[in-house]
Amino acid sequence: MTEIAAGLPPVVSQDEWLAARTELLAREKELTRLRDALVADRRRLPMVEVAKDYVFEGPEGRVGLADLFHGRRQLIVGHFMFHPDWDAGCPSCSAGADEMSRGHLEHLNRRDTTFVYVSRAPLAKIEAYKALRGWTFPWYSSYGSDFNYDYHVTLDDSVAPIVYNYRTAEEYERRGEPFGGEQPLERPGRSSFLRVGDAVFHTYSVYARGLETMGGSYYLLDETALGRQEDWEEPRGRVEAARGAVPDFAP
Repeated sequence: MTEIAAGLPPVVSQDEWLAARTELLAREKELTRLRDALVADRRRLPMVEVAKDYVFEGPEGRVGLADLFHGRRQLIVGHFMFHPDWDAGCPSCSAGADEMSRGHLEHLNRRDTTFVYVSRAPLAKIEAYKALRGWTFPWYSSYGSDFNYDYHVTLDDSVAPIVYNYRTAEEYERRGEPFGGEQPLERPGRSSFLRVGDAVFHTYSVYARGLETMGGSYYLLDETALGRQEDWEEPRGRVEAARGAVPDFAP
């Protein structure tokens, strides 16, 4: 009989496994229904008209927010962490960007939706890093504009009170999670916009662990016995060298 290391799932008969799996299936279906209801409520959120004239720089030159739609009705902006002083983008954002395949982008396009990345780094740095990584998705610079500050992915209390993931700096302090490091601080996020005629509306923004749906590697790993193999997961002790909760997929 194969020896099973401590902490791994118990070995049972096929009938016992099927009974346990069927019980779990009922909970999975409940979660699916709850998620469907949540997503419906997300679609019912009100929206805010974007009144500011943001300017971005891309391969086609200087453009406005409406131009990022590329003629489609919806726009999803990935807020990619790339400080103007950096020579490379954030490793975690890069891991997510690695999974934005051509097919993924085309599927969005077929549903009248454009996906672009926006970073605060100058376009020359963005283009160099994009070429190094072999990426083909649209990526624009917001350098010199208020865009990153207004959508709370560049944090600088000399510009505006710090708010990230809908919590203030004081709320993070009380949670024992103070913001450290020299400001301005770059943070990841994703924002959705809707175009109605010539008007653009902000409909949704998500931050932190809400970004895990990008690409889906985590969601696939969640279906396995060893999971994400990170140090916060339960049950613990299934992998010898659990990684930290940093989604960069570094070797």
